[in-house]
Amino acid sequence: MDLKPLITLLAIVNPLAIVPFFIHYTQGFSREQRRQTVMVSSFSVFVVITVCALLGLQILEFFGISLASFQVGGGMLLLTSALNMLNAQPAEAKSSGHELEDGVAKAAQGASIAVVPLTIPLLTGPAAMSTVVIYADKAKTIFQLSTLIGYGVVISLATLLCFSLAAPIARVLGKTGISVMTRLMGLILAALAVEVMSDGLVKLFPVLAAR
Repeated sequence: MDLKPLITLLAIVNPLAIVPFFIHYTQGFSREQRRQTVMVSSFSVFVVITVCALLGLQILEFFGISLASFQVGGGMLLLTSALNMLNAQPAEAKSSGHELEDGVAKAAQGASIAVVPLTIPLLTGPAAMSTVVIYADKAKTIFQLSTLIGYGVVISLATLLCFSLAAPIARVLGKTGISVMTRLMGLILAALAVEVMSDGLVKLFPVLAAR
């Protein structure tokens, strides 16, 4: 069983690094509200991964995008995420602080913060989605595709665990511990990003594979 997709997705989604955001966005929530936010976020992560695994290739075909081009673009997104993580920033954090605060204001008006911004884009942003599509294309059998979806369950459970234990995790690790963990995951992700890009470049330019 190939664990590379699971390791890559864990590095990108990295729910541990999103714990401070979860604590921030759920300030003032009751225990029941916080529990519901945890459940919705975890399930939403699974839904995003499953949809990308089952329909991602069809979406690419609809827009006339080759997988090789998507691999190079996705690899660049992974590398950008890795660089952000090496700077101790969340892998998918693309918005400014004011934009994130606006997201909270919208949540107060009825939109669920469990989906936006916690699940999208903080947990499963473009890099995570493109990674799932790339590995879905490599799945040659129903079992391999089912395994990829199963990894979505693992990621969902990891999110559930990290968010459920948000307060104790923040106390134990502190800002320094979370920063170190994020940097380590970023280093792993950078290596995987180079591999994804090189695979796509070889498909686009076969001469690169010549020895």
